[in-house]
Amino acid sequence: MFSRSMNGGGDQSCAGRVVVITGADAGLGRAVAREFARRGSAIGLLGRDYDRLRSTADEVEELGGRALPVVVDVADCEHIEQAAAEIEIGLGPIDIWVNNAMTSVFATFLDISDDEFRRVTDVTYLGYVHGTRAALHAMLPRDRGVIVQVGSALAYRGVPFQSAYCGAKHAIRGFTQSVRCELLRARSGVKIAMVQMPALNTPQFEWVLSRLPNMPKPVAPIYQPELAARAVVHAALHPRREMWVGWSTVRAIVATTLAPGLLDRYLARSGLEGQQTEEPDVGVRPNNLDRAVPGGFEAHGAFDDDAVEHSPAVWMSRHRRSTTALASAGTVLAAAALASDRHHRRNRARSDVVSRPWTH
Repeated sequence: MFSRSMNGGGDQSCAGRVVVITGADAGLGRAVAREFARRGSAIGLLGRDYDRLRSTADEVEELGGRALPVVVDVADCEHIEQAAAEIEIGLGPIDIWVNNAMTSVFATFLDISDDEFRRVTDVTYLGYVHGTRAALHAMLPRDRGVIVQVGSALAYRGVPFQSAYCGAKHAIRGFTQSVRCELLRARSGVKIAMVQMPALNTPQFEWVLSRLPNMPKPVAPIYQPELAARAVVHAALHPRREMWVGWSTVRAIVATTLAPGLLDRYLARSGLEGQQTEEPDVGVRPNNLDRAVPGGFEAHGAFDDDAVEHSPAVWMSRHRRSTTALASAGTVLAAAALASDRHHRRNRARSDVVSRPWTH
């Protein structure tokens, strides 16, 4: 049973499990599809570009999985519900749902129109709401399943020139916390997890609507989407409240907790330079705000030379028991060493007292 295997120690096979991924036609969604495919999953691929969905489906099948591409705009709740029903008919009962689809605008808040801000919110926030609703409608009657929300360090730390996206990611976090509490209250077997991501080398920076002077880029350090995809699969197999991917995510969240004002001032000074290249943006690029940008975009973006695929923080997060055991062992050893040192100091002090002649 799926619900029993979730409690195992290592990553179990996903053979036979039905997974739904939104935003699966490129970027992180496509990398996540590949990871599940290698484990033998049947995958419902949701996105707006059929050609790329079909290409992703071909990859899934070559890697040993099954695939059903469904063209859908996640901002439309009815379309999401229809897609979920189509996937259950075509592939079987949904076991895992990954909310991942997003869009953004890089500009100052006042340079983002009301319609643009609303569209980012509809896709990046309400798309998760609609996806979660569809997943729960499928999972709750069976009392099993996992929903994974692809989050961001920006769910904790807002940055300049991404007010719509940061607002959406913050909203997802609050929404997820609320739904989790309701599931716990109902003693439901359905789990919901959130994976907070660092900057990733995906095609979003090639098609995002931007009003920055130069071409947009992810804020260094940049990670390859495969690293993030493995974290998503791990969260699906071992669901817990959150995973933080990459030291940059850990630093951003911790710094926001400890010194938010200092971080505000730092980002005010460096936020623009950190989010753009030295190449001027000619301003006539197509963007994916209202419709998919056609083209053969895959998982990676244009920053392969700067991106890394491994992170000790992810290993530590995935191996919490080992990390906790090592930390506990270190604490015990340190405490033992401290106790031994105190014992030796006391013995030396006593010896010194005994060896000195009495003076009174």
